[in-house]
Amino acid sequence: MISKWLENEAKETLVCAVISAIALVLSITGALKNTLPFDIAWVAIILCGMPILTGAYKGVIMERDIKADLLVSLALIASVATGEFFAAGEVALIMQIGSLLEDYTSGKAREGIEKLIKISPQKARVMRDGAAVELPVEEVKAGDILSVLAGETIPVDGTILEGETSIDQSVMTGESIPVDKTVGDTVSSGTLNQFGAFTMRADSVSADSSLQRMVRLAEEAEENKAPIVTAADRWATWLVVIALSCAVLTWILTGEFMRAVTVLVVFCPCAFILATPTAVLAGIGNAAKYGIIVRSGSALERLSKIRRVAFDKTGTLTYGKPQVTASAAVSDRYSDSDVLRMAALAEQRSEHPLGKAIWSAYEKTGGKSEAANEFKMIAGQGVSAIVDGKTVLAGKEDFMQAQGIDIRAYAYPLASERSKGATVVCVAADKELIGFIALRDTLREDAKTTVERLQSLGITPMLLTGDNEQAASAVAESAGIRDIRSDLLPEEKMNIVKGFAGGTEPICMIGDGVNDALALASADAGIAMGGIGSDIAVESADAVLVSDELKRLPYLFSLMQKVMKKVHVNIIASLFINLTAVVLSALSVLSPVTGALWHNCGSVFVVVNAALLLRLKDEYPDQRPDIPDTLKTSSRKLYSPK
Repeated sequence: MISKWLENEAKETLVCAVISAIALVLSITGALKNTLPFDIAWVAIILCGMPILTGAYKGVIMERDIKADLLVSLALIASVATGEFFAAGEVALIMQIGSLLEDYTSGKAREGIEKLIKISPQKARVMRDGAAVELPVEEVKAGDILSVLAGETIPVDGTILEGETSIDQSVMTGESIPVDKTVGDTVSSGTLNQFGAFTMRADSVSADSSLQRMVRLAEEAEENKAPIVTAADRWATWLVVIALSCAVLTWILTGEFMRAVTVLVVFCPCAFILATPTAVLAGIGNAAKYGIIVRSGSALERLSKIRRVAFDKTGTLTYGKPQVTASAAVSDRYSDSDVLRMAALAEQRSEHPLGKAIWSAYEKTGGKSEAANEFKMIAGQGVSAIVDGKTVLAGKEDFMQAQGIDIRAYAYPLASERSKGATVVCVAADKELIGFIALRDTLREDAKTTVERLQSLGITPMLLTGDNEQAASAVAESAGIRDIRSDLLPEEKMNIVKGFAGGTEPICMIGDGVNDALALASADAGIAMGGIGSDIAVESADAVLVSDELKRLPYLFSLMQKVMKKVHVNIIASLFINLTAVVLSALSVLSPVTGALWHNCGSVFVVVNAALLLRLKDEYPDQRPDIPDTLKTSSRKLYSPK
């Protein structure tokens, strides 16, 4: 308990500050003057002053570093030596209030790394003598044969030897649509096997897996991110020299030691120390009103300097889920809505994200569930079912061709849709191609306006995504982003971000998934989508958009810049007030007690000035524009043979 108190732990400091405040009120009113054999201000001196003296001793003797604690310690000792106990206690209390405010705004980025470790697979099903045996993943060796069932997380990096499946790789790449895998394809640790069971060969041990490499890189990135340094600590050496020089000079010129003590007391940087945390707290409080959580003062400072923003695609610029954007018939005997209906009824029992999206689009048109018999799902290919007495197939082009359905005449329109970032599902009935359904991960409604507003602030946007080039280009064009980097692994995203971090264009990464954690931690600042984002992305970020509202980003950067301007104004004002107090103290106008009260005018000013930040408002309109239904039927001409 004592060690925590001396180390300025937040809970102990809060208790000491409350007790000290009560003691100082009793001291100045003289309520217990005739009851106690000592001035009750000693309670504040001991409870709030001892941690400051301890910090100054450690800084000078053990770390050989002069901090603001040293100047405060000199003022405390001088005040006590001259019997000005209230002044000493008051200075100590103000200092500890500043410490509490800084503690309140500090971040806990380590939690993100711990959660990244938690999602790492713990067990692996290894084949031994023809039987599957569950072993700790650390015991898997390169070359071992593993069995992975549907719904399980892949334990190590490897190659599929037998079976077909679809893998959710969003953890590693951010792709919104599962990737079909078959014999000979590689799979990564931490990704999810969505459907069929398969057998794989371990190509690396657990410690060398893709996910574990992400953990190590995230730890390194976090260690390399320096914490905020307060202005008082940054200039502490000069403050101590100037304060001592002023005090000694006053003593020499006046011959009055009390004047020198008063100079030390008023030179104590209470307002100086409050200048940063009060403005930071006000800025963080204002941002919270708009659903933005800023994690620390250090994060706020870095966000204020951002000149480039890197967006993830899936789940950040887009909603992160495939949606039907077009349904088109190619047969005169079927309408566009018929194609959607038959595909949806065939997919209604499917667990595949594309199948669910087709069913959801059908329901939005008022469609109801109907009988679909003999449902079959072919992993990585498509589905078949009996609808209205006809055998309906819905799936990939390869699936159609394997069933003897010729789609070559429609190669051009299919390629055209894919070039726009769409995934195309072919629909056939009784061996006849009847139409196509296009699905896309759709752009957020406020993405384009957000990008335009960022550019107006002088911030350059760019897109970093693990998705393919066609999908990335389609989204970037719609959002108004010109700088596009696609087909990126988490490490590659991180390296691109590192190329800008710390340079002339400080960069902010904005993402939502585990695959963004490295880039978020490596950027000058990181912002996570809180509504749909993974816990790991949220914990790795410096700020979180709780409601996933991209439109708040321009206000966030603008607010952070205004907060730092307030910090600078507060520092200048506090220095001016302190300088005035030094002059008045040297002229004997102020005593230690009145000097302490005078120089606290600076503390009052910085608090009030910082509080004005709470009145700032985001000018972006809260009302959402009318957005047409996502599902749009397209004309027959789009899918006419060519």
